[in-house]
Amino acid sequence: MPILFLSRRKHTRQTGYNLYATGLVLSIVCFGLLSTVTACGNRNLTAEKIAQDSKQAEDFDNSLTFNAVTLEEFDNKGRLWWKVKAAQASYSKDKKIARLQQPTGEFFQDGKSVLQVKGQQGEVQQNGQTIFLRGKIVATDTRDGLVMKGDELEWQPRKDLVIVRNNLTGTHRQLKVAAKEGRLFTRTQRLELQGGVTAKATNPTLNFQSEHLIWQIKQQTLASDRPLQIDRFNKTVLTDRATANQGVANLKAKTITLKQNAQIALADPPTQLASNNLVWDLQGQTVGSEELLTINNQQQQVSLSGNQGRIDLKSKMLYLEGDVRGVGAKNQSQLNSDRLNWNIVTQRFEADGNVKYQQGQPPLNLAGPRATGTLRDQNILVGGGRVVTEFVP
Repeated sequence: MPILFLSRRKHTRQTGYNLYATGLVLSIVCFGLLSTVTACGNRNLTAEKIAQDSKQAEDFDNSLTFNAVTLEEFDNKGRLWWKVKAAQASYSKDKKIARLQQPTGEFFQDGKSVLQVKGQQGEVQQNGQTIFLRGKIVATDTRDGLVMKGDELEWQPRKDLVIVRNNLTGTHRQLKVAAKEGRLFTRTQRLELQGGVTAKATNPTLNFQSEHLIWQIKQQTLASDRPLQIDRFNKTVLTDRATANQGVANLKAKTITLKQNAQIALADPPTQLASNNLVWDLQGQTVGSEELLTINNQQQQVSLSGNQGRIDLKSKMLYLEGDVRGVGAKNQSQLNSDRLNWNIVTQRFEADGNVKYQQGQPPLNLAGPRATGTLRDQNILVGGGRVVTEFVP
């Protein structure tokens, strides 16, 4: 059967793309693809794009249309870079663009398959160094099973980069994601998501929302340098919510680190935590900070703060150190100390180091080395050494 063979050679090693098709025997040499052709932006078809497509249609030569084609590209070491099959391929008159119908392909890295792709239409541009697929895109990572879908795909093999635009969805055993655009760096297995990003993890059950997320697939981490929200669920019930300007979630270690205006609203016990640096250990059931930590319990009308602290969610205990301050809004009481252990449920506390206690009704000031009691019922015992009691008239 006659075949068409299209090739290009450089430095005596094959680095161009080959095309095989049924039809008339013909040999063509490509002299470089159009360098000014760029990828479509992250937008729907516009009048400008339609006009551009019409102009390009006039530039295509019907005599350079072939059925059942296979195109191949090799890197500078002669290793297969990509292979694309199409039901039909048409070449522009200047031989700089190849348009494909019903393309399916495979992308390689160092001679090994990394991605299988398919779409409704496609283009080969920039001397075979850029491939576009459009319409019901499906891209499957052959190494870890990540499946991405969208309306447009761009493959830049020199940059080890795959871009999926418009209505991106991704499924993986770790996560399900959605965004306007995703950039998969195949060598590092890093997926950068941007624009209305959502991600759902199943173990632990977490929902992420942000305008930008970086998913390190092998390391099992999600990071954002933009404001983000993380919701934790017990089955289908929302239990806790975290927000911050930046954050990193380690899905393997089951930890979340939140920075800059970090806040966590816990359901059990109902407590709000705030700091510029919060570390949430989901498996160990602790939240800690080595910076100023503020805790508010609206039900008990108590707020606490310290230069650093930790909450043990199993024992419902709060541990604060450094310039500790506790305020009870109901009875206008205030407690200051160097260290404080506080039971969030019962509100019973143990304070140690430079303890000072004040209350409004009846007016009273106490000071001493240690103190125990509860702010709620103003039952305070100060001891451990010299105690100063001051009744305010």
